[in-house]
Order: sequence, then C-alpha cells, then structure tokens
Amino acid sequence: MNKFDYKTAFSRNIGWVTEAEQSLLCNKRIAIAGMGGVGGGHLLTLARLGIGAFNIADFDTFELANFNRQAGAMASSLGEPKVQVLTDMACDINPALKITQFPDGVNEVNLNNFLQGVDLYIDGLDFFALSARRAVFAACHRLGIPAVTAAPLGMGAAVLIFLPNKMSFEQYFCLEGHTEQEMLIRFLLGLSPAMLQNGYLVDPSQVNFLQHRGPSTVMACQLCCGLAATEALKILLGRGEVAAAPHGYHFDAYKNKFVKTWRPGGNRNPLQQIGLGIARRMFARMQFAGGDNV
Repeated sequence: MNKFDYKTAFSRNIGWVTEAEQSLLCNKRIAIAGMGGVGGGHLLTLARLGIGAFNIADFDTFELANFNRQAGAMASSLGEPKVQVLTDMACDINPALKITQFPDGVNEVNLNNFLQGVDLYIDGLDFFALSARRAVFAACHRLGIPAVTAAPLGMGAAVLIFLPNKMSFEQYFCLEGHTEQEMLIRFLLGLSPAMLQNGYLVDPSQVNFLQHRGPSTVMACQLCCGLAATEALKILLGRGEVAAAPHGYHFDAYKNKFVKTWRPGGNRNPLQQIGLGIARRMFARMQFAGGDNV
C-alpha cells in the first residue's frame, strides 16, 4: 500500500486553487452539525477539498429509511452511529484528518466546545431540528463564525450564508415567539423565497409538518454539498463573491432554473408576508379537509 501524501492526494485541486491556498485549507477546521442527508455529504466533499480538521455532531444511527440519500447509509452501517461511520469514511480519504466527534449531537452543554477553534460552520441538521439550529446559528453570530446552510428542496438546493457583522439567522427568519408550525413555515419560505420546488411534488400526502416527515432526493443532497463546499472555499480563502443574507440563491435541477433571491428584512419583507399568508391558508385548508398532510 502506498504511503498517504497530502500534496499528491489533492494535487488535482491545484489550478482551481493555488498550492498556497491548498495549504491554507489543510489548516482549517469546519464544524458540521448533523451527519445525515446533507451533513455526511458535506464532510466527505470537504475532506476531498483538503480541509484538514472537523468537528462533527450527530446522536443518531443509520436505518433503512436513510438509504435513498445519506452518504453513510449502507447495509454494512445499519444500526451504527453516524458520526463514527462518517469519521471512518472521511479518514479513508485523508488518514491525516483531525476529527472531533460529538456523538450526543449538538446541545447547550457542548455547543461552546463544538464551535471552539472553528473557522466555519456548515449546517447539516434535520429540517425539523429548529431548536438546535437556532442555538447553533445564534452562537456562530455571537462568536463571529461564518455559517452556511444549503437546503435540499425537491431536486434542487437553496443556499443562505450568514457572515459576522451581517444579518443574523434570527433577524432573517424571525422565528421568536411563534408556534412550531409557524416557525417551520417561516423557515421553509425563508430558505426558498422563490419556491422553485413547487409544482412537481406528485404525492403531497408524504409531507407532514406535525409528524416531522417529508420526502427527499439524493440529487438535492448532492447539489447541496457541492454548493456549500464552493461557498466554504470562497469564505476560507477570502476570494470570490460571497452574498450574505438577506441575499441567497436557489437552483432547481428538475426545472432547470436558477434564481438569486433578496429579501431585505427577511421574513418581515412585504413579499415574504404575502407568501406566509398564502402558506398559512394552505395549511388551514388541508387541516379543515380532515388531515395534517401538507
């Protein structure tokens, strides 16, 4: 077996990055909460970019329902902890990786340790994990850590970036003081003001906010990983345009559409208020008709 050599392993990156920039990436640490649909893919994609260190968090184990989209979900990993499976996969790419595991997930007790020494946070939490997500993004804002979220929506991805001294996650989504259902509506519409994924969901009964259930595709997850890694490169190397919230963008491969979004004031924006009103009425009609499906 050939001895691992970092420069050789990632030499094909050179040209799109300089040798000096590759060395910088090797010395960066990225935190990723969630090793599921997008989080595991983020880790492996960034490991192949040559990032040298990670903090990763997830309390879950792999199950059959993960097979359609999650990077670490295989017959051999059923019942195994996601953080350990993904650590092994990433270290198989780069045996020199420095990975700190948080097998209890991210929470109030370990949040400071999870973000210690981190250059960038990338969100991989489940869509419905709003409490943990709000806590992590609030801590990033307080500590001056850039944070990226790439949301898998249908067969596309929507990207939002929160930078130090810019608009915060809470200022954009305006979740404080609302019910869980209202927060989920606000989170979805804030992620995707253009809602490009509308129109090709063939079975709406598979989406249920109250049961924390929704369909997913591997195409969306993999698109998220590529987009988030690109933004990570630009942020960590300080080059290329980085459009922070309230700016964002959404690419839908199924519709072959790309839209740049801009919502000054976030969910307080008049256009967002109209969209929120429509979404609330849609939920009310579905529940009045005799079900919770959305």
